[in-house]
Amino acid sequence: MSDTSSPTVHPHIHWSENGAEHSARWRSESGMPPPKRVVIADDRTTADQAYRLACEGTAMLWRGDFQNARQLLQALARRTDHKNDKPSKKAKAAKLAKPEPTATEAFHLHRQAQSQRARTLAMLLLPFDADYTIPLRRAPDVKLACNEAYGRGEEPFVASLRELLGLIGAHEWRRTGVELPALGQRIHPHYGVFAPIRGEYVGLVAEAPLPARAKLAFDIGTGTGVLAAVLAQRGIERIVATDQDPRALSCARENLARLDLQGKVDVVQADLFPAGRAPLVVCNPPWLPARPSSPIEYAVYDPDSRMLRGFLAGLADHLEPSGEGWLILSDLAEHLGLRPRAQLLEWIAQAGLKVVDRLDVKPTHPRAQDATDSLHAARSREVTSLWRLAAA
Repeated sequence: MSDTSSPTVHPHIHWSENGAEHSARWRSESGMPPPKRVVIADDRTTADQAYRLACEGTAMLWRGDFQNARQLLQALARRTDHKNDKPSKKAKAAKLAKPEPTATEAFHLHRQAQSQRARTLAMLLLPFDADYTIPLRRAPDVKLACNEAYGRGEEPFVASLRELLGLIGAHEWRRTGVELPALGQRIHPHYGVFAPIRGEYVGLVAEAPLPARAKLAFDIGTGTGVLAAVLAQRGIERIVATDQDPRALSCARENLARLDLQGKVDVVQADLFPAGRAPLVVCNPPWLPARPSSPIEYAVYDPDSRMLRGFLAGLADHLEPSGEGWLILSDLAEHLGLRPRAQLLEWIAQAGLKVVDRLDVKPTHPRAQDATDSLHAARSREVTSLWRLAAA
């Protein structure tokens, strides 16, 4: 059971071991609550046993060799994916009795499957000391990766192996960076900040015609700072980049300093717009109007299109005369039946805006060509656009 007696008290996880009751702080960046049932597992635990326990919602606190735990997690992933790929006879019969799901239904089924997979794989847990040492045989040194994601260690805790691997992967991305041809430089994403791996939208910002005499620009929801960096490289003398996520603010500042652009870009904490007006205001909001299942997913999912609608509603009041707002948006939501094009055009008109032009590009990421992807029909038709907007 988690300890939720006070909002300032961290959740705790409880288990029995060697005839004694134990508890520790629970950490989950995905927002998963501490498992209610926990057993001890080690090198003698088989993949079939672990899979059965995970499917039942029983977590396993690992006491064996760390590398064996990684192999066990891989085995759990194979079993989970095999189950999804090989539906039961009952499931096949039910599918035959029903019509093919709509694009919207396929999207929700896809998210349900993703969520169930994540819950199953999160059932393999690791102990951590207060300094982020993992007290297991052959455990790697993960102190730097944990410090980047969690901050300074305070007390021992328990977290899932899957989360740790995510931290390690994020640390490697932060270390090596993401090469962006449109920028001609690398951007180094931080843990929890959306990485600009889909470079086509960066290319649109690099190629769109700038408004005449645009010496100032606002970058709304800057994230890694990549679009602010592109605008600075294009000759905009001053950019104000906003975000409300502390991780994004730190990430953007670090990237802009690495690119020696901190003198041109002011990174400020704000919900959408900074004070004042600019001849150019750019925004790349999350593209899908759906509810995130974890805090990290807010970079992808925009509940009720909150950020999109907020940007459009406030844009006219933050544009200088003859200024432009650039909205970078994929139409994947339209192909999934989550938001019709007519709705977007209506919001634009209601905000006192008009469409000056629209620049389109087809995505080149691997999923767009993956015919086995459950959302392939929608992804194959996706177009990413830069909408050039002005006051009507």
